Amino acid sequence: MSASTAALSKQRAPVRPTRILLHLFLAGAALAWFAPLLWAILAALRPYGETSTKGYVSWPDKLSLDNFTNAFQQSDMLHYFGTTLLIAVPAVLLTLFLSSMVAFYVSRFDFRLNLALLLVFTAGNLLPQQVIITPLYRLYLLIDLPGITMSGKLYDSALGLVLIHVAFQSGFCAFVLSNYMRTLPHELTEAALVDGASVWRQYWQIVLPLCRPAMAALATLLSIWIYNDFFWAIVLISTGENMPITSALNNLSGQYFTDPNLIAAGALLTAIPTLIVYFVLQRQFVSGLTLGANKG
Repeated sequence: MSASTAALSKQRAPVRPTRILLHLFLAGAALAWFAPLLWAILAALRPYGETSTKGYVSWPDKLSLDNFTNAFQQSDMLHYFGTTLLIAVPAVLLTLFLSSMVAFYVSRFDFRLNLALLLVFTAGNLLPQQVIITPLYRLYLLIDLPGITMSGKLYDSALGLVLIHVAFQSGFCAFVLSNYMRTLPHELTEAALVDGASVWRQYWQIVLPLCRPAMAALATLLSIWIYNDFFWAIVLISTGENMPITSALNNLSGQYFTDPNLIAAGALLTAIPTLIVYFVLQRQFVSGLTLGANKG
């Protein structure tokens, strides 16, 4: 046993300086990414009086969860969590549903405007949000929805945020799903067509179940993007109670005084749902990203 171990050690390639430098670079990059998070955790666990006296670059004397408790209560975070779910869940489901139908049509049917139709959906992601915000804001004010929204208009409503997220995210999802659906054998839908399956049945019962890994990966990305949105909520929502969780941190800022430790605790609390979504869908997310990597 010792002889075989010695033989294997002799066969191993020597450690090259470039490999050592690569590992040092990766370790430094990982530390650089984690440094702000670790700093925020340390600040959230320290009382403001201690940091104001000793400074943030100092060893803590006392660590507690008081900032987390105060941030959760003062910002009414539970209410904003519910408001965000009311926006994010329908937006994610509608985006995946509509973009998957577009992807199915452009990937399984051949016609002249096939590529042009896909480019139209994808081009929406290339347009900066700030370019269309003024006409979009005026359009939201003109659309009346009496009895449907509390404000009576598309402006200042959860429905308005859902629609704008669906409009902006559908292009990217349609592009990804169409590329993935093209890797599926056409014999599947051809056999279903011979058996008398309708187009809807081909889409719903044959193609869509095979796209679960890609759908899970997109659902993870969409959940994080929509949950962390701040721009559209600030512009298209005026009532504080209707704003998503990203605006709840604003309730922690006073008129004359702001506690950075309290805000750090609130920011960490708002990040918990995105971490839960990622860890729950981690396996599907990774498999969805790597699917098709070995297909020519």
